[in-house]
Amino acid sequence: MADGNFVPPLKVAIIGSGFGGLGMGVSLKKARIENFAIFEKADDVGGTWRENTYPGCGCDVPSHFYSFSFERDYPWQWRYAKQPEIYAYARHVAEKYGLRPHLRLGMTLQSARFDEARALWQLQFANGEQVEAETLISAVGQLHQPAYPNIPGRESFGGVAMHSAHWNHDFDLTGKTVAVIGTGASAVQFVPEIAPKVKQMHVFQRSPGWTFPKVDSQFSKVQQWLIDHIPGVRDLDRLRIFGITELLAAAYNGNAVLEKLVTAGAKLQAKRQVKDPALRAKLTPDFAIGCKRILLTSAWLPALTRANVEVVDDGISEITATGVRTADGTLREVDAILYGTGFKATQFLTPMTVIGAGGVELHSTWTHGADAYYGMAVAGFPNFFMLYGPNTNVGSGSIIFMLERQQRYITQLLQARARNDWATLEVKAEVQKAYADEMQRRSQGTTYSSNCQSWYKTAEGRNTNNWVGSQMEFARRLKKPDLADYVYVRRPAAVAA
Repeated sequence: MADGNFVPPLKVAIIGSGFGGLGMGVSLKKARIENFAIFEKADDVGGTWRENTYPGCGCDVPSHFYSFSFERDYPWQWRYAKQPEIYAYARHVAEKYGLRPHLRLGMTLQSARFDEARALWQLQFANGEQVEAETLISAVGQLHQPAYPNIPGRESFGGVAMHSAHWNHDFDLTGKTVAVIGTGASAVQFVPEIAPKVKQMHVFQRSPGWTFPKVDSQFSKVQQWLIDHIPGVRDLDRLRIFGITELLAAAYNGNAVLEKLVTAGAKLQAKRQVKDPALRAKLTPDFAIGCKRILLTSAWLPALTRANVEVVDDGISEITATGVRTADGTLREVDAILYGTGFKATQFLTPMTVIGAGGVELHSTWTHGADAYYGMAVAGFPNFFMLYGPNTNVGSGSIIFMLERQQRYITQLLQARARNDWATLEVKAEVQKAYADEMQRRSQGTTYSSNCQSWYKTAEGRNTNNWVGSQMEFARRLKKPDLADYVYVRRPAAVAA
């Protein structure tokens, strides 16, 4: 390396220690692959559940399904786990499965370059360290770069401004006048929490989202005893949740009858919770349910009906030093601006630079939107894989279920490469293209293609984020790699010796 000290290459370098990186580490250890490291930019594991601490932060997938299949007997306290509980679960997995010795904390990857002559990935970190690895696996996910709206004057605001992903807990919102920009999943959680505390809240809505009731509660002592002591109760609940999420996914993926039923349920909730017809109309989407992620909540709509909450659907023209001005010229002066505007979900792997064979930079191949074979492999990038990559998010279901299928699949590929003494392995370009074409063709039959602005799609309307089938289909297709989909290069005899 650059300092003149020889450091043997890792077998596997994993970037990120959220559920993608942690599950990948466990999968490797089960396959007796121990020469790996998990590089994490922060000071602990947990990914998005470490970083997002805004009031009300939690999961919209029930706890018994939002957990690894190999660590399902966790004593969850809530039906839908809150952020602290999920963060604790991630740390629990790291400890129990011996991942701590593999962690390299405070390591921000700047660039990765594939050395074709040596069949190694050369990694450059922000602290100056350089590492080499035979295989590079990105587990940075889709929801880690906060997105801010491009509004004139945003930087001129003189009050307190914060994104939901970087919540300022030192600022007391009690009695303050606040603006909330964005009405996505994070705003849906923090608005009901803070609305009773503030003097006045202006919620600026670009477009409404469909909501559906969230039946949440803490497990009672009796329920917890049954879960802990009666064999199969937790697994049956996990299976129940799986079945419900598959039905909801079918509604998004072309089943017109189920789509109408889910839409009817959402409309019924709105009718019961919002009595004012004008406000209800303002909060009712004009696009198909599922085009944007459904908002699972029983608290959002009632919060918007409070006397101290105003829903503003006029476009924002600018942000001034004192507040937010809308297109009609009205200036609403506020003490704080809270951004619930989500993440740069379609900008996969940024701001990292990944350079593959022939000096090709990964993002330059994605000029029309990211794509990868099963969200994992890209032609021209040997021995490189992604977890939670393009078209692997689920409109309904558990991303942990999807991640486990990818983790097992990648582990099988690494085992096949070692067994056959292949120096490199990469997906064939024609295989990747056929898969990308399939994703876009099938997207047209889903509600994701409806006319809405969504983090599922690029500005041009291309679905780069969501899987377009059932979770069961994804599991079936990733059960075992078809090595005919890949091109490989054997190690020269001299190197192998």
